[in-house]
Amino acid sequence: MEKKITVKIKKLRSGGKEPFYATSGAAGADLYASLENDLVIKPGERLGVPTGIAIELPGPDIVALIFARSGLALKHGLALSNGVGVIDSDYRGEIVVLLTNFGQEEVTIRNGDRIAQMIFTNVYQASFIEVTELTSTERNKGGFGSTGL
Repeated sequence: MEKKITVKIKKLRSGGKEPFYATSGAAGADLYASLENDLVIKPGERLGVPTGIAIELPGPDIVALIFARSGLALKHGLALSNGVGVIDSDYRGEIVVLLTNFGQEEVTIRNGDRIAQMIFTNVYQASFIEVTELTSTERNKGGFGSTGL
């Protein structure tokens, strides 16, 4: 990976761990739970899990996106409650990972557990222009499944 950015990290308490890339080819940096006590997420329950860190992105053209860890999803049914977390460039508060237990059993989150992954990418703010017609395409208004299975 050739492109790198500098992201400032502020540890908000002693349990906060710096995000970490598990391998040289990892796209996402792991985020860790920062807990004084274990958290138990019951089936169907949603909880915010603190990471103990805040970040400062290098500018308004960068966003941090928070994704589920596939191992937690497969083994325990844990997924992000909001699908994908969005950390805007002007946010300076603690990163809290919103987890939902879609599994059938309770899941215990302990201090230092890897709970999500964070990816950085470019972002564009759009200028919206109202029009009466949109350019026609081959697909046009074809919706779900319109291009095949």
